[in-house]
Amino acid sequence: QVQLVESGGGLVQPGGSLRLSCAASGNIFSINGMGWYRQAPGKQRELVATITRAGTTRYADSVKGRFTISRDTVKDTVYLQMSSLKPEDTAVYYCCAQKISTGAYYWGLGTQVTVSS
Repeated sequence: QVQLVESGGGLVQPGGSLRLSCAASGNIFSINGMGWYRQAPGKQRELVATITRAGTTRYADSVKGRFTISRDTVKDTVYLQMSSLKPEDTAVYYCCAQKISTGAYYWGLGTQVTVSS
């Protein structure tokens, strides 16, 4: 069992910054990697960024250079630092963790990010 809890969402102006956190608990030994997805109204859920157990990071082209994914292994927490935010970044952001054994995903409940003036 793995539980994921996101926090840090909110309202921010275009060009502003926000940091999301995802705290993992339970059987963290079963986790291969973690990441962030987002879903905007009327759109499909899309990959934002991932980080593997080895620390390798990947980003969607739309956020590359603006977002940074990182982790704190002591706190079992993954972060998404978002800078130069645009209105099109508005979405519900979901934390996820991938099981080592099956490749299936655990999901958090999501946190709303709204970029508006």
